[in-house]
Amino acid sequence: MKANGKVHKYGDNVDTDVIIPARYLNTPDAKELASHCMEDIDKEFVNKVNDGDIMVGGFNFGCGSSREHAPLAIKTAGISCVIAKTFARIFYRNAINIGLPILECEAASDAIAAGDEVSIDFDTGVITNITKGETYNAEPFPEFIQDIIKAGGLMASIRK
Repeated sequence: MKANGKVHKYGDNVDTDVIIPARYLNTPDAKELASHCMEDIDKEFVNKVNDGDIMVGGFNFGCGSSREHAPLAIKTAGISCVIAKTFARIFYRNAINIGLPILECEAASDAIAAGDEVSIDFDTGVITNITKGETYNAEPFPEFIQDIIKAGGLMASIRK
């Protein structure tokens, strides 16, 4: 499994209330959630993001509440992977549950800039910054987690 896209970059401690503001949580519609993704820190995100793009964050990405709305909004907005130095544990698990690939890689988070084109090989964990001609190594998911993500999330994996 691979991903390739343009980077949208954010800093440390991006919390779930920033990813999807609480005022929109009364809708079960993933597309409606995605239309408000990141709006409190990046009003233009939903206008700039394209299917397959990649989000890069710093330390403690996805901290805050335990709701699955945050990774769902990111995935539905078109993001194919989130790379961060570290993830809040509940966000990490929720991302896997809904089939959003995420990778922890401090070197990539430090070196990749907004707008860079990046490709990711999920089988090996190799992240390639095409713009800068650099590669970074993240720990790939074990095969069973890759299977969950490929299936589109935990429930889809169980149904399969």
